[in-house]
Amino acid sequence: MRTRPRLDCLTLVGVLVGLWSGMATATATATEPPIRVGVLAYRGGDHANAAWEPTIQYLAQQFPGRGAQMVPLDLPGMDAAVQARTVDFVLTNTGNYVELEARHGVTRIATLHSFRAGTSGGAIGSALIVRADRTGIRGMDDLKGQTVMAIDPDAFGGFQVAWGAMLKAGVDPYRDLKELRFSGFPVDRVVFAVRDGAVDVGVLRACVLEELAVEGRVDPGQFRVLAPKTVPGFDCALSTDLYPDWPLARLASTPEDLAKAVVVALFQMPADHPAAKAGGYEGWTVPLDYQPVHTLFRSLRIGPYRYLRDVSLIDIAREHWEWLAVGAMALLWWAVHSLRVEHLIKVRTAELRTANHDLVREMAERRRAEETARERQKEMDHVARLSILGEMASNLAHELNQPLGAIANYARGCTRRLEMGTGDPAQLVEITRAIAEQAERAGQIIARIRNFVRKRTSQLEPMDVNEAVRTAVSLCQGQARNGGVTIALDLADDLPLVMADRVQIEQVVLNLVKNALDAMQDVPGGTADGRVRTVTVHSGRDEEGRVAVAVADQGHGISEEARARLFDPFFTTKSGGMGLGLSICRTIVETHGGHLWATDNAGGGVVMRFTLPIVDEARRAGKEEQPHG
Repeated sequence: MRTRPRLDCLTLVGVLVGLWSGMATATATATEPPIRVGVLAYRGGDHANAAWEPTIQYLAQQFPGRGAQMVPLDLPGMDAAVQARTVDFVLTNTGNYVELEARHGVTRIATLHSFRAGTSGGAIGSALIVRADRTGIRGMDDLKGQTVMAIDPDAFGGFQVAWGAMLKAGVDPYRDLKELRFSGFPVDRVVFAVRDGAVDVGVLRACVLEELAVEGRVDPGQFRVLAPKTVPGFDCALSTDLYPDWPLARLASTPEDLAKAVVVALFQMPADHPAAKAGGYEGWTVPLDYQPVHTLFRSLRIGPYRYLRDVSLIDIAREHWEWLAVGAMALLWWAVHSLRVEHLIKVRTAELRTANHDLVREMAERRRAEETARERQKEMDHVARLSILGEMASNLAHELNQPLGAIANYARGCTRRLEMGTGDPAQLVEITRAIAEQAERAGQIIARIRNFVRKRTSQLEPMDVNEAVRTAVSLCQGQARNGGVTIALDLADDLPLVMADRVQIEQVVLNLVKNALDAMQDVPGGTADGRVRTVTVHSGRDEEGRVAVAVADQGHGISEEARARLFDPFFTTKSGGMGLGLSICRTIVETHGGHLWATDNAGGGVVMRFTLPIVDEARRAGKEEQPHG
């Protein structure tokens, strides 16, 4: 058993106690009321009687002329009793004493020395308990979103100490918990609520759980303490720091002589006295320093520091005038800085306005330049189309001569029959129908040529690539027949539509097919290997789902040097060529969001390929580019 702290002058006190007791006995009369001690019954009246009645009886024995009486009280009853002066002394928890001291002027005269006190003398703390099977709650920071039960908002070890520990861990019990409940006295209700799963966490004064276990009321194995701490000399489960034990305090109305006599009597209690054993303490010592309790209450703004919640401007100015002076200087600096910044903003705004004006002018000039470039591109496209038709003029003339010659022959035959009077009406109908068909054929050729060469603005619309391929190939059939080359079409069915300008795509296909035909001029037909001179035009979809067109020839191919400069403007491998065809074709394809490139043909020659995005993909790309326009 630990030896309780004693006064340095304990020997002197022993000498004086006999004298003082004799004086008290001599002056006492039968009419004096008993010494009334208000005791905080934190576990109910029965527990208070069992723990503290022996101590009160000890005092009664020390004052046989008056006796002593215990008054069990809860926290509100304690405040009312002190205010009404119905007790002479109070034995209460540490926090309640600090409040009574500030509110009613009670004065501590001794501090209980528990046999469980730590080496620092502290014996009051909080234990936060959960059921042992609740593995998800380990520390203070796990309390957020949980239901917590405590005894009373004014219970020191049963709530206020734990409240301070929660705040240090960043948990405000009044804001961060799912629910905060208060069970009221006795404290046993908290333990049973946790055991039965009514709440997640319970707040107990340290050592209550151990006391209930000794009494056989709970099984300690059913519970676990959150954030356990170890304090030398303190053998109870603990989640917080320790604070001084319960004090015995006298009221302001209690005679000083009586208070001294009670203190001397308590100091003389042996450590093994039955009263000490019943109360679970080793004796009494001089009043300890309760400043840590004041520090806690000040941080919580409760008890004597509740006024901190409602601080006036004058109080703030009086307490923090240094900071206010610094703030005033900072405000003055900020005002000067704001004026300077405002001036700089005006200067920068003027500069930005000038820069914006220059930028608008530059953008206008850029738009004009882009418009000029587009007009020049249109002119180049038009010139390229005229150039292509110029090169194909003889072939186109041959194409037109066929229907025109047929019309002339049909007309002369019809005339002769009419002149000879041998014309059969049925035969004449067939002849005139043939004349009409040939005239329509010639008209279609002329219409295709006119649509191809006329100047027009670009018109993007959903179109079928296969139709553009067929139209372009029809313009090249004459050159192909004259050169003894076959144009084979391998067009995929059910291709998706592309968003494109029909004439420009026809121009690309026409240019690629014409280049393929030109590349095969010097390639003989019917060679020993059985190769037939053929230009193949293929359409389909590539791996990315885009529409792809490929024009393959069986010519001599191109060199690596020519391949590197194939799409450069004014570069050509033809004698007399302008070198603009492929450059313009690539510009057209890329303007439509596609790509044009050349590869080697497995059977000899070159394959020119280009891809175009389908309608939905092209529209999405247009929407993404729209804000930048």
